[in-house]
Amino acid sequence: MTLRVLGVDPGLTRCGIGVVDVERNRRATMVAVGVVGTSPEETLDKRLLVIALAIDEWLDRYEPHVLAVERVFSQLNVSTVMGVAQASGVVIAAAARRGIPVALHTPSEVKAAVTGSGTSNKEAVTKLVTKILRLDAPPRPADAADALALAITHAWRAGSGAAVATTGPGSLSLTPAQRAWADAEAKARRGR
Repeated sequence: MTLRVLGVDPGLTRCGIGVVDVERNRRATMVAVGVVGTSPEETLDKRLLVIALAIDEWLDRYEPHVLAVERVFSQLNVSTVMGVAQASGVVIAAAARRGIPVALHTPSEVKAAVTGSGTSNKEAVTKLVTKILRLDAPPRPADAADALALAITHAWRAGSGAAVATTGPGSLSLTPAQRAWADAEAKARRGR
């Protein structure tokens, strides 16, 4: 069975959206990618409406099994955090209306899943998303690549159950980045 994940990198100015199909063997294929943009000159209600209408269209068109959204975390810029949180809420509510499960992933989880390091920069994430999805050109802007990375992260995590086997027969199909991410996840669980 193929798992279809719609990944969302939420934001008011640029909201990245990407759809990825992932097979049991973890082979990922991009279905669609895009960015919804809104102008800071528009009122908040109009900006959120643009995002809501776009996510409704993507959910209806691509019928994902699950939605993966970047988890909002504290930043120094409170207004940026608020915009991301508001955009996330609109996206999550759209999925809930359709009964589509929503998973939240932190930026460091996504970086670790895709690159093998939770501290990788955006260029590294974009480069590996391009390689993983066998794309001819990197998805641009970075918000689009981040949305695809979120979808890949969730599919790889969901495809493994609660955790990915890092030793034994099941580990042979893991990429080095997947193995590093699974090891980091297992270590974090032991530390709880």
